[in-house]
Amino acid sequence: MVVNTRAYRDVLYVTIFGEFKLTEALSDFLEVLEAIKEKQSTKVVIDGRQLSGEPLTIERFLYGEFVAEAVKRLGVGARPVFAYVLHEPVLDPMKFGETVALNRGMNLKVFDDYDLAIGWLGAVPVDSDLNNVQPSTRAKL
Repeated sequence: MVVNTRAYRDVLYVTIFGEFKLTEALSDFLEVLEAIKEKQSTKVVIDGRQLSGEPLTIERFLYGEFVAEAVKRLGVGARPVFAYVLHEPVLDPMKFGETVALNRGMNLKVFDDYDLAIGWLGAVPVDSDLNNVQPSTRAKL
């Protein structure tokens, strides 16, 4: 999986490419949390529309549980709000992973439409002002 992050104002924009693998997704999320702390982001867009794979139900559960617990331990003021943008089959139509994370106190919503996710967060689309976006990229091979 390849993860790109860009910060603009109080929003961290995360783009993920490749095939979903649970162990990588958990590791990648910890790195996203580090970027949140560094940039002091209060809102996070995780754009996984270019992810492939079909996570198992147990993987959806474990991911939702892990991210919610990791956010609790983040150690910043207010917990950030997350908007995930995914397409099926990575996106579960029943949104089981979202439910798991919500039940554990994480503030998030899963979308299949990028513009709806941005609107829900009250953010600006990252492409509208690229001159003010600070890129940082980390690649996993």
